[in-house]
Amino acid sequence: MNKIIVLLICLGFSSTLFSQSQNFLEKPYLETSATYTTEVTPDNIYLTILITENDTKGKIPVEVLENKMIDKLNTLGIDTKKQLKLLDLTSDFKKSLLRKTDVLKNKEYSLLVHDAVTASKVIKALEQVNISNIRLTKTEYSKLEKLKIELKGKAVAKAKQQAAAMLAPLEQTVGKAIYISDAKTNNLRYLGSNAALNSLNVSNYSDFEVSEIGINKRKVKVEVTVFFEIL
Repeated sequence: MNKIIVLLICLGFSSTLFSQSQNFLEKPYLETSATYTTEVTPDNIYLTILITENDTKGKIPVEVLENKMIDKLNTLGIDTKKQLKLLDLTSDFKKSLLRKTDVLKNKEYSLLVHDAVTASKVIKALEQVNISNIRLTKTEYSKLEKLKIELKGKAVAKAKQQAAAMLAPLEQTVGKAIYISDAKTNNLRYLGSNAALNSLNVSNYSDFEVSEIGINKRKVKVEVTVFFEIL
């Protein structure tokens, strides 16, 4: 008995949806699409810093290099407790020509900075303490989701303006929106290093004043499709 009741409810719900679809198709409507595009500058820049004893003459211990790195970052106003994260700690065993075994320690860190100027200062400061193995891992725009919502609203408003412009010569007006789709929205939360960075070569900064590295602005684009009732 319960199965029969559930089946009847499902049939009734399906009939309602079918009826609504039929009503939608019977109404005169205008379909219009609109896009809205803007540019953003990434505000989360992730640098990967590799510290290794093999990079220095006399094989300065990793722990010493690590302390020097932290001191330099602190002088730049970077909160190392929040912005610096240890990714990996490894030890490489290598045999010398005299068949002695050397243990070379490596430490890899991820550093978060919020603008290209600070990233440039980090590169130059760490080079001064013999830390030069730095690469850009990724960039983000932290307010992307909020921005996309804002752009979708502007795109819908643009779609309505387009609809009104098309209906005006026909002496008809735009009614309420009866269908909206925003399936085409690009996702730029994570921007790869190749896309976001022109060049990250520490040697470029050794003899020059600190300048902003090439973090490119990125486009954020939304597209909506709206069906407006024609009055």
